[in-house]
Amino acid sequence: MPGSGTGRQSTRSMVSTGVAGFAGVMLITVGLMQILAGLTAVLGDELYVSGRAYAYELDLTTWGWTHMVIGVLAGAIGFAIVAGSTIGRLLGIFLAVLGILTNFAFLPQSPTWSLVIIGFNALVIWALFSQISEDEAV
Repeated sequence: MPGSGTGRQSTRSMVSTGVAGFAGVMLITVGLMQILAGLTAVLGDELYVSGRAYAYELDLTTWGWTHMVIGVLAGAIGFAIVAGSTIGRLLGIFLAVLGILTNFAFLPQSPTWSLVIIGFNALVIWALFSQISEDEAV
C-alpha cells in the first residue's frame, strides 16, 4: 500500500474510509428514524391514517415492532461499519434493502416519512457499494 510506514494514508484510502464512515453514520440515522417511526406506531396508533385495504396491511403495532427491530439492527450495523467491519458493510447493504422494502410497504400509513427513510437507505446502499468498488481497486 502506498504510504505504508510513513504514517500517511493514501488519498484513495482516506476517501474510501470517509465514504464508509458516511454510510455508517447514515445507517445509524436511518436506525433512529426507524425506531421513532416504530414508537409512533406502537404508542400512538391514532397518528397514522388508515386508508383503503391493501396487500401488506398489518395492524400498526406489528408495523411498529417491525420498524423498531430494523432500527436497532441498523444502528448496530452502522456502528460496525464506522468501526471498519467488512461484514458490517455487507450486512448494511442487506439491511438497507430490507428497510426500503419495509418502508415501501408502509407508504399508505406514512408516505412522507417512509419516502425520507427510503431515500436515506438508497444513499447507504450507494455509499457501501462505492466503498466495495474502491476496496477492489486498491
